[in-house]
Amino acid sequence: MRLLQAISLIGGALPLALFGSLNAQTTAHSVESVLEERIQPPAVTAHQLQSYLAKRITKLSLPNTQEKWSSEAARIRKHVLEDLAFHGWPSDWVEARPRFQQTEVMETDKGYRLRKFRYEIVPGFESAALLYEPEKINGKIPAILNVIGHEVQGNAAEYEQKRCINFAKRGVFALSLSWVGFGELAQPENGHDYAADLDLVGANALGFFYLSMRRGLDYLASLPQVDVRRLGVTGLSGGGWQTTVLGALDQRVAVSVEVAGIGALESNLLRPLDTDEIEENATDFAQKEDYPFLVAIRAPRPTLLIHNAEDDCCFRAALVKPYIYDQVRPFFQLFGKDDDLGWYENRDPGTHNYQLDNRQQAYDFFTKYLGLPLNAHEIPSDNEIRSAEQLKVGLPPQNLTIVGLARKLASQAPRTAIPTGSERVLWIKSQRERLNNVIRYAPLSVENAWRTNNSKHLGLETLSYRFDFSNGLSATGICLRAIRALSNGPVTLVLADAGYKGTGDIVSEHVNRGEKVLALDLLFNGATAPENPADWEMLVATTGDRPLGLEAEQLLAIAEWLRKNENHSISVVADGIRSQVIAVTSAALEPTAFQAIETRHWMGSLEYLLRNAVPFRSAPELFCLDLYRYFDLKQLSALADPTEVKPVGLEFVLEKANTKKYE
Repeated sequence: MRLLQAISLIGGALPLALFGSLNAQTTAHSVESVLEERIQPPAVTAHQLQSYLAKRITKLSLPNTQEKWSSEAARIRKHVLEDLAFHGWPSDWVEARPRFQQTEVMETDKGYRLRKFRYEIVPGFESAALLYEPEKINGKIPAILNVIGHEVQGNAAEYEQKRCINFAKRGVFALSLSWVGFGELAQPENGHDYAADLDLVGANALGFFYLSMRRGLDYLASLPQVDVRRLGVTGLSGGGWQTTVLGALDQRVAVSVEVAGIGALESNLLRPLDTDEIEENATDFAQKEDYPFLVAIRAPRPTLLIHNAEDDCCFRAALVKPYIYDQVRPFFQLFGKDDDLGWYENRDPGTHNYQLDNRQQAYDFFTKYLGLPLNAHEIPSDNEIRSAEQLKVGLPPQNLTIVGLARKLASQAPRTAIPTGSERVLWIKSQRERLNNVIRYAPLSVENAWRTNNSKHLGLETLSYRFDFSNGLSATGICLRAIRALSNGPVTLVLADAGYKGTGDIVSEHVNRGEKVLALDLLFNGATAPENPADWEMLVATTGDRPLGLEAEQLLAIAEWLRKNENHSISVVADGIRSQVIAVTSAALEPTAFQAIETRHWMGSLEYLLRNAVPFRSAPELFCLDLYRYFDLKQLSALADPTEVKPVGLEFVLEKANTKKYE
């Protein structure tokens, strides 16, 4: 009785507090078992992505005249080079003449000499090259560019040396280029995944790799003793990819021999690991044209495709032949050059290789089309192979890395200060339109919110969902609330880089406040991720979408679904660098979608990704083409207004972010 009287004296405030305390039923440990549920198997997500991306496949269409295809081929070359590869690259870098500096000459008594060079890819970034030069030269002779793939030893690989030696002994200049990330350029920050940093700051990574190989062709074409009508290119794996790209886009390449370097989007969607390199899945490359197009635009220039029967790396012969040979052959037939598109399936050893059988196929093809002395057999050269140390060119100690180059470009980014007053309205409008374009935002709707599981236990009720969207893709989530919580209480969406299974602390905290919590795993994350999600994210980007855009679309669609069904205020808690960018970007696109965004482990600036050399595969969606060229978190937060962006846990904040100028 005395307790009830005391309660009545304070106007009922205590009873509300007491009932509110009934919501505090959870701990991080008590919700962990619920959050460990995997609602959607990885194979389902992969199948959805295959179906989604298969709609982007552009089929080759055979014209009825040579003239029509020649005109279309010219358009494709112009588009790939100007609109894609050189997107964001300074024109003076692209148009620069080759800068090769000889460092040593190695004489032999075997009919050739070896010259060492270092050469500039872009200002501040040098690479290494070896020129195998015939000892006796009569008139103008052919030259072949030899491009290396993913070889630890770089251009000191035995098969590369043997091939170049044989070309030189046959009276051909053979230039062997190093490849970034291997040999003398094997520094950690030259790993190819870091090429995504170039996309982030606004320079398509494809341009860097293209310039690195085109410089070699430029140099060969500049030699007075080289017949520029007889230039060739060849390479294995990543070298085969380079052969295809350079051979298609530079008409100076008369003859090309690609070995196990390409597939087509059709085959890559079923085997994403075949093509899991940034340069192979260059942003927007397969949006209109794919690798079969690059082979087709070589018609009628002689082209040999060599693939291995049981390749233990990628692009097995039987799996890619229908797309890159059978589909392209009619384009060579159109020019009456059916035999000039060659196909060879290697069975000895049949694995990923450019060993004797494949080399002899190459010698035979180059002999036929470059007018060399007949000799299809390899000239023995086992005792002429040199070590990597003997072939070392020597690069400057201050040489840039890919990450260093990205930092250099970032310092030139055109981001402007956020205006105030009347100018701010126009700035927001223009910047939001730009953001739409950068992340390729296309609003979605939730078509089905499938209820897959539920529980009611110890004062907590849960409901698991699979959200199917209007574009055919899905996300998953688990909704948790105290059974006695108010039905019209606020809703908190929880995103975490570790997936919702790692959000126990956050979920428990908000449930205990009487909130309804929806812990989400968007596409590519946690329980909604396919196997090897970064490979799929590359495929999404190369076909014209942006992973960041797809995730923002899903988050906003779920928020709209909640509003229609429950009409509650919605906030977001984002834990980690990926989740915070997704959340803030979503609010920047639709500033009325959320009441507030709380970001934990706030990184302060996208500069954090460059400063700390964050690996691409730990946060693929953040390396979105042009994102840091035009935006930083400060700009995105301003676009999100009136949504309040509240950083919590500032251990990732950069001091003086965006003020450091990289040299």
